[in-house]
Amino acid sequence: MIAFIKAYRGDHGVEPICRVLQIAPSTFYERLAIERDPDRASDRVKRDAYLRKEMKDVWEKNRSVYGARKLWHAMKRAKIEIARCTVERLMRQLGIQGVRRGKKIKTTHGQPADQCPLDKVNRQFRASQPNELWVSDFTFVSTWRGFVYVAFVIDTFANRIVGWKASKTQDTQFVLDALEQAIHARRPADKLIHHSDRGSQYVSIRYTERLADAGLEPSVGSVGDSYDNALAETIIGLFKTEVINRLGPWKSKDQVEWETLQWVGWFNKERLLAPLGYITPIEAEEKYEEALKSDKIAA
Repeated sequence: MIAFIKAYRGDHGVEPICRVLQIAPSTFYERLAIERDPDRASDRVKRDAYLRKEMKDVWEKNRSVYGARKLWHAMKRAKIEIARCTVERLMRQLGIQGVRRGKKIKTTHGQPADQCPLDKVNRQFRASQPNELWVSDFTFVSTWRGFVYVAFVIDTFANRIVGWKASKTQDTQFVLDALEQAIHARRPADKLIHHSDRGSQYVSIRYTERLADAGLEPSVGSVGDSYDNALAETIIGLFKTEVINRLGPWKSKDQVEWETLQWVGWFNKERLLAPLGYITPIEAEEKYEEALKSDKIAA
């Protein structure tokens, strides 16, 4: 409003414009005086200016994806005291907002139930410790050079992404590569459950044999029921919202692969997750290890 008056006061005069806009001319002149001398501003105005700058920095540092709730928690982690209602108000002033999810598109073409392992998870996706339950799934990205497929393996204890792979084909080797990365990075003990949907890649002979070789127990949900692999669906939904839908259009597999690499690193190390109490996946695992050490010392 102030910018509008400044732009047109030469044509119409300040008082007539203020009369139409129902704003006191003194308010306009006071704003001009503050612009010339910021020290004239009230304490609240000065603090809002400081908070807007800090908030924009924190929002951009977190890939410009946080809405008011997560940005509020991120500000508190940065030791900046601010009320949530103030975050919402200043976000409106800055013209920033969190990303919103789009509609999910089906990518799974499943096998009959009698050809699949049993469902050992039964929609209970929160593990009591790391390397107890992994979930896997993949999605696709449309690029100028055709589709690119991206697979993820997620440890459900802290929703940490432990393996991923981008590929131009949605074959068994593609999802196997993501699994191999997870096995190499985590070196899990026996009895870890690996859960997926009934996609042909995940119930193939090669994939199930690799699970057996690594000592992982296969578990499979049903096709067309997102609840049976809900946690993997959730992480992929975040990936599509925070990377694919926000940064596209996409030119090539290399571009998708690079941005996925950046996002996975940020997700594991920096992204605040509500189910974890607004800490990061790595922090949650570190807290678990510290508690385990304390228990051993106490014993």
